Amino acid sequence: MAWNILINKQYLMPNKITFVDVLLPLALPGYFTYSVSENLISNIKIGKRVVVQFGKKKLYTAIICNIHNNVPQFEYKNILQIIDNDPIVNHLQLSFWQWLCMYYICTIGEVYKAALPSGLKLESESVILPGNNILTETDLSDDEILIVELLKQHGSILIEDVVKATGKQNVYSLIGSLVSKKIIIVEESLTERYIPKYEQYVTISDEIETEEHFNTIYNNLSKAPKQADLLLKLAELIKFFTPQQSSIKKSELLKNLPNSANILRELQKKKIVKVFEKEVSRFNNFSSEKIEIAVLSSLQKSVYSKIKELLTEKDTVYLHGVTSSGKTEIYIHLINDYISKGKQVLYLLPEIALTNQIINRLRLVFGNLIGVYHSKFSDAERVETYLNVLQDDNAKNPFKIILGVRSSIFLPFKNLGLIIIDEEHENTYKQFDPAPRYNARDSALMLAKMHGAKVILGSATPSIESYYNTSSNKFGKVELFTRFQDIKMPVIEVVDTKEAYKRKQMKLHFSPVLFENIKQTIENGKQVILFQNRRGFSPWLECADCSWIPGCRHCDVKLTYHKFENRLICHYCGFSINVPSTCPACSGKNVIMKGFGTERVEDDLSIIFPDYKIGRMDLDSARTRKKIDQIIEDFEIGKTQILVGTQMLSKGLDFNNVGLVGVLNADNMLNFPDFRANERSFQLMAQVSGRAGRKGEQGKVIIQTSQPQHPVIKFVINNDYLSLYNWQIQERAKYNYPPFSRLIEFVLKHKQEEIVQHAAVEFTTLLRKYFGSQLIGPDKPIISKIQNYYLRHALIKASKSITLQRVRETINICIVQLKSNPSYKSLIIVSNVDPM
Repeated sequence: MAWNILINKQYLMPNKITFVDVLLPLALPGYFTYSVSENLISNIKIGKRVVVQFGKKKLYTAIICNIHNNVPQFEYKNILQIIDNDPIVNHLQLSFWQWLCMYYICTIGEVYKAALPSGLKLESESVILPGNNILTETDLSDDEILIVELLKQHGSILIEDVVKATGKQNVYSLIGSLVSKKIIIVEESLTERYIPKYEQYVTISDEIETEEHFNTIYNNLSKAPKQADLLLKLAELIKFFTPQQSSIKKSELLKNLPNSANILRELQKKKIVKVFEKEVSRFNNFSSEKIEIAVLSSLQKSVYSKIKELLTEKDTVYLHGVTSSGKTEIYIHLINDYISKGKQVLYLLPEIALTNQIINRLRLVFGNLIGVYHSKFSDAERVETYLNVLQDDNAKNPFKIILGVRSSIFLPFKNLGLIIIDEEHENTYKQFDPAPRYNARDSALMLAKMHGAKVILGSATPSIESYYNTSSNKFGKVELFTRFQDIKMPVIEVVDTKEAYKRKQMKLHFSPVLFENIKQTIENGKQVILFQNRRGFSPWLECADCSWIPGCRHCDVKLTYHKFENRLICHYCGFSINVPSTCPACSGKNVIMKGFGTERVEDDLSIIFPDYKIGRMDLDSARTRKKIDQIIEDFEIGKTQILVGTQMLSKGLDFNNVGLVGVLNADNMLNFPDFRANERSFQLMAQVSGRAGRKGEQGKVIIQTSQPQHPVIKFVINNDYLSLYNWQIQERAKYNYPPFSRLIEFVLKHKQEEIVQHAAVEFTTLLRKYFGSQLIGPDKPIISKIQNYYLRHALIKASKSITLQRVRETINICIVQLKSNPSYKSLIIVSNVDPM
């Protein structure tokens, strides 16, 4: 479909019915055709939202994707309403959505559902209305009488109103009974979820047109001196009768003149002042004075110039710079270049935790030109940012720079000039569930291509795939291997925990070397970061007598002990149980904790160092934006002396006073059964090590491991990324892993294990006809049951010489063929392209 061609109404044939192909936010393939009534034809345009009925009753917000006169060969319905005055999705977005659904093997409806904030997708809800027999039916139960009375009072009610009134959660049988008696009818209605924020403003009445008139009114208030004082203060605050004359927030005026609400009301009654509502932003204006862009060091200038030079030849340039080398300052100069040309800039970050630090830094330079977009914002805030980026009017569209996580690629950019992808190696750029399972890094490259924009990738520890693209000259490459102000890279010391445990030197989870260094660092006025890539208190409990281990009822995993809740919790489905006092298998009382997570490290530290202030940053302690910001702020200002955390700590956070970083158990990462384990272990250890000694003195890193001779440990000690890359690229080539192939993973799910096993065998038999030895599986995964669904895996190592369009078509043929078997009606097949 040629998305870049807008079909205006003048191209439509006269005296013919007009049809639109629309996109629905449902996991269904293709588009759906509706007719357009004559009174709506003049307003239809590609990219506008319309209300349509799909199925017998449900209403949905659809997007117009095509306009034509081709009569469909099936019964069609009219669109019910056009929601927008102007398109809310542009043609580049529609092209991008089309590419995403093709590449990531999903439906375009799933892309639409992910792309628009929920507030822009009006929701259908059931509305209960009076039926024909509401006044005549007498044989009713108490609950039925209650519903009838509610309807008589309000005219219409929602299902949630029935739940509240009756106190029952399941009211559908009750509603069904009333519908069958024709006492009520149930219809679908769309609810607008986004409501703009309005605030009351105050100004002087338009009727006061001259200073003489104002003075006369002021003099006439001599018997009401408080009203006169308020009027005078208002005139001063709004700069009355000056070119800068404006209005003021009512709340701000009353803050200047406490206890004046009634006085203001009297002036309003006299029509001397005017109070009106005005749409306002949900975001606070940055009011601090902006600073000049920092002058780059000679080395940074050289790198900056090299990037600009390469961007004239290449669409993508990789900035490979060690931690604390000043990459962000170079980004700031590049951003300034592009917004000076009137272009938009997208600055992608892998983690929400990073956004506050970076935005504070960028706002000092760019002020209110920056907008932020991520899932921890409220839905209304995300809608406001989306609409802001959509606007053509510069007065309504101050955001020239968008700082955000992976979902930011869906914003309606019109003039995108540059995309910066910071810490590009992070796996959090990949969406796992639900579909589309896109990688924002890779998708951003396509987005840039569609806009004719340039891309900067940056990291101290590049992904193997990205570095391969620089080696094969697909991307330009610039290196920055010196820390800013020539600060030395941290000293790295490795502790052999196997030997330390053998000699009984370990104090809980701390070797003598780490223990003494923590103590010394705090005494020197520095801070400590301790990294343990496992949350919770203890990964599992075990009976010392019979080896019983508590597991999840719904998943094939052990339950993790969380001390704060004092419960055993499943990290896959949330199922939890009380901690057993005795073993249910043998009635023994010797149930002990095994392993340790961040919560236990925090608890142990508080016992060992009772006078130190200890914080924790993991998924349990940092679930909201406010909590994330508070944890970071407490550490930045020195309120926290030791910060314990998971990989959230490794993602580019910038702390000035960290003297020591401790990796408590490197073995967790090194022994993970995945072809990327060595790459990820290096990245995590190198990145978390980079938090040490970023300002002033050289920092120190202590890595605890039972495998001190492991190649990855040696590469980390020597900060030797190139040797890691050469080792891994040979392994990848030998076993045909990316970047030499394209991986497509399949997960088959069913609530009956026998059915999923049969289906997996049949599915892979179908696929093998086309892919032969490129197909691996089916196999039973390590975790073979999640949320009551039994799982089977299969993997295609697809040759890059085969187009993905052809691969997608082949896979869809096999899925349709398999699902034609009635036994597999409830089977779920998840396709995951480029799994992480």
